Amino acid sequence: MGATTTIQIDAETRDRLARLKSSPRETYDELLKKLLTLIPDRDEEGRYTEAFRLALLNAKLDIRAGRLTPHERVKKELGL
Repeated sequence: MGATTTIQIDAETRDRLARLKSSPRETYDELLKKLLTLIPDRDEEGRYTEAFRLALLNAKLDIRAGRLTPHERVKKELGL
């Protein structure tokens, strides 16, 4: 195991993370590593840069928050 460090998170965030644990014995490090696997690190063409992975995550968050305009709506507004 590597070096251990401390991070600061709100109690609410800690509680949300705790509810995602597979078991009470699962560590937050194990849980965070599982969550990080949800951001792909490569495709058939090769490995993604960290900047691209961050942009991909932010795009997914934008979609979830409704900050993007659907393709069909843009086409309609442009008369396409």
